Amino acid sequence: EKRLVHRTLPRAPGVRLVMDGMKVMPTRPNIVLCMCDELRAFEVGCYGNPAIRTPNIDRLAAQGVRVETAVSNNPVCMPARSIILSGQYSRTCCGTLGNTTLHLKEGGGMMPQYPSAGRPQLRDTTLPERLRAQGYRTAAIGKWHIESWPDDVGFDHYVIPRVHHCHTAQNFIEDGGREFSPPGYSVDYEADRVREFMSADDGAAPFFLYYNISPPHMPLDDAPEHYRTMYSEDEVVLRDNVADPSRPVEDQERRFRTYLWDFRYYRDHLPYTRTLPAGFNLRRLIAMYYGLTTWVDDTVGKLLAALDEADRARDTIVVFTSDHGDNLGSHGRMGKNTLNEESIRIPLIFRWPEKLPPAVIKRQVVSLMDLAPTLLQLAGIDPPATMQGRGAARVLRGEVEELSENYAIIETGGDGAGIRTPTRLLALPWGDDQHGFGAAPHYHHDLTNDPYQLRPLPGTDNELEAILRRWLRDTPWL
Repeated sequence: EKRLVHRTLPRAPGVRLVMDGMKVMPTRPNIVLCMCDELRAFEVGCYGNPAIRTPNIDRLAAQGVRVETAVSNNPVCMPARSIILSGQYSRTCCGTLGNTTLHLKEGGGMMPQYPSAGRPQLRDTTLPERLRAQGYRTAAIGKWHIESWPDDVGFDHYVIPRVHHCHTAQNFIEDGGREFSPPGYSVDYEADRVREFMSADDGAAPFFLYYNISPPHMPLDDAPEHYRTMYSEDEVVLRDNVADPSRPVEDQERRFRTYLWDFRYYRDHLPYTRTLPAGFNLRRLIAMYYGLTTWVDDTVGKLLAALDEADRARDTIVVFTSDHGDNLGSHGRMGKNTLNEESIRIPLIFRWPEKLPPAVIKRQVVSLMDLAPTLLQLAGIDPPATMQGRGAARVLRGEVEELSENYAIIETGGDGAGIRTPTRLLALPWGDDQHGFGAAPHYHHDLTNDPYQLRPLPGTDNELEAILRRWLRDTPWL
């Protein structure tokens, strides 16, 4: 017969331990924040795609709370990842709206290979710092792509790769040690490290694991053949705003080669990247994107299995999301960093068997910036005042259908900034720089009746425009 025995054990402040039989269990929930790269919501089964196979993500959604309208506050890798840990807009936590670092911006430099010393970004209290102060063990495994080092912003342990996008011959650093390159696919190596982390957990304190899976981000060709060839072109479901898949998209030759081979094409100019495969087209590219998304799903399945094996599923909040989406030919555009739905809409799922009954959140807009304060609220911890996001724990628990302020602000490097409500998107272009707006909206859509953004509304919405202009005035830069 099992019984609960309260014991006094050495512990961090604010953590009460309970013995469940022979297993020590913290009273605060463990948290796993799992983020993949460049996955838009429309390519997940539980979000309505009838062709793609994502059974593990779909199971997670069936067991948890799925947010129908989740958005990235800046649909680019480094800003989005900085937003999720800081709970702040990219201008505040990064000081830049793109992947170029503060140190290299004036010289026109590219993204950093590794973070920089001295905490140049994420200078205010982060999610892992706040959790660690309450007794959590904190770890980061997988893609990082933030300008400050993990241990400078609250992580006790980290295993991160270089920023270079590749799934083989990837280089890693663990806790500041020497660089190394494990054999096989980096996605599988990271999944093994996650399983090790789970199996080594002794339950003496709750843990926060920030786990990043790199696909379906390019290079699409650097993946197991099983996934690269899993879907045929005939299975691809094109969005209604992909006008004609036989017509070239913007800068098609360069774009397609970048999707296939990434920096090995545009920086290293390797010989095999000089020519596209015969007959390669948009449908073939999206079929490969589907395959790498199923690779993500299988990897999420490994995460869930690791939690089950460690007997931690019941007392762990699992969050699955993405940093941003991908246009994939919608409106003739490729990539991200736009205010199209395909670029900003992301999957967002919370599972906590003990406290969150399964549900679909249909009214509330939740953004990446809201995740840090929401997770802190769920763990019973007050978010720091420096976090600009709004905690949505009450919505997830079913206490309210929506918050009083129900919108998200999205800023981009070149496409201006927009406000996304449950039914509208209104956006203003930048003026001479990203500190001011132009006079009139350049995006204005009723997304209930025009979900593919094909019929812009005339004029403006005075209330939404006023919110957007007030946000610009009041939101500080780093």
